[in-house]
Amino acid sequence: MTFQVRMLGGASTVTGSKFLVTRNESKVLIDCGLLQGSRRLRERNWDDPFRAGGLPDEVMITHAHIDHTGFLPRLAGALGFKGAVHATAATVSLLGVMLPDSAGLQEEEAAYANRKGYSRHEPALPLYTRADADLALRLLTPRPYHDWFEVPVGQARFSFAGHILGSAFISLEAQGTRLVFSGDVGRWDVPVLKDPEPPPPADLLLLESTYGDRTHQTGTGISEQLATMIDRLVAREGVMVVPAFSIGRTQEVLFRIRQLEDEGRTPRLPVYLDSPMAISATEIYRQHPEEYDLEMRELVSAGAGPLEPDRLEITRTVEASKRLNRLEGPAIILSASGMATGGRVVHHLKRRLPQRRDMVVFVGYQASGTRGRSLIDGATRVKIHGEWVPVRAQVDRLDAFSAHADREELIRWVDSASHLPERIALVHGEPEARRALAEVLRERLGVSVLLPRQGAKVIV
Repeated sequence: MTFQVRMLGGASTVTGSKFLVTRNESKVLIDCGLLQGSRRLRERNWDDPFRAGGLPDEVMITHAHIDHTGFLPRLAGALGFKGAVHATAATVSLLGVMLPDSAGLQEEEAAYANRKGYSRHEPALPLYTRADADLALRLLTPRPYHDWFEVPVGQARFSFAGHILGSAFISLEAQGTRLVFSGDVGRWDVPVLKDPEPPPPADLLLLESTYGDRTHQTGTGISEQLATMIDRLVAREGVMVVPAFSIGRTQEVLFRIRQLEDEGRTPRLPVYLDSPMAISATEIYRQHPEEYDLEMRELVSAGAGPLEPDRLEITRTVEASKRLNRLEGPAIILSASGMATGGRVVHHLKRRLPQRRDMVVFVGYQASGTRGRSLIDGATRVKIHGEWVPVRAQVDRLDAFSAHADREELIRWVDSASHLPERIALVHGEPEARRALAEVLRERLGVSVLLPRQGAKVIV
């Protein structure tokens, strides 16, 4: 046996990615994500996924999103992990913002639940604290793209995945056997970041399947839809709330709003960026021009502010965020979290969902069991802070903004390898999406496709 890969999370869900690679008694964890969505999934975050075989020796992170990194503070805190955590330099920078922010949300939500008395537990406790996040940050080890480095199970390398700043797919090799972990595959010809690089040949490719059962619209269609929604917002004289992931999605939305303004296709409305993490992440984007695509580099060279709409306002404090409750439209609020599971956006939804003139526009994937999924599925009321809130605002979605490759793009990425993988294990997808992508991969590329369940082991 060269490698054993155990699916500790993210096998048949879109969140909680954790893949434990074992070789000769050594263990490396690929991604360390937080489970999000339904209460049943979230409660599993309190479990020790390593209790059967012990902690990993080291961790490798594909990118900074919380569903791939949000368990790190729990791992370093309550579980006592002390090994190295390898990631790209940009991912390390982003995690310096994201992990303390995630911990702060855990603490704040527990404190709020205790004040309001709506928790099922007495007292409500955070999954982890800012001190736990600090422990995790001390373990981070930045690695450049394309350079091989040693890990306990072999040698590893990061390559551009094009999903968000710092995102990578991971190649892991030992004794002539190669595993590739896609992380989240990005898209071609979208703003800001370089396109995904082709994967190398592999004995086993663990491939994400988030959008394995659908295709996105083209980039032009995204801008047209956004322009139409902004025109509708102006006619309604309302406020548009955009729940946006702080890293990746927020920056693309800002880029496209600025682009529409410059082209004269939309009025220059007030745009409020109301997420401390998104504000910090946008600054980090500016610090890593090595990952920009040509369009972004040319704009920066020309002195333009690619991520700055004309009337952009930054709301850094809680008091400034609360003042947006009195905001009159037309105006746009970008706030996190992207699936409306926590953060400042939940307070904006509580204020805006009952208002018929207002709009809520989702610009990314909404996992099953999340508040965002309920809203795009047509819920007439949602529970926020223990209260039922009626939904009268217009709710729309722009999945084409997704930073995830769709079905055709995933196939394109696999097929761009010089040789097809021997086997593909589909992960990070809901059951329908995984099954649909598996069928297409088998039919078009003739590859062997596995659909591993949670806890399953694959021997390579």
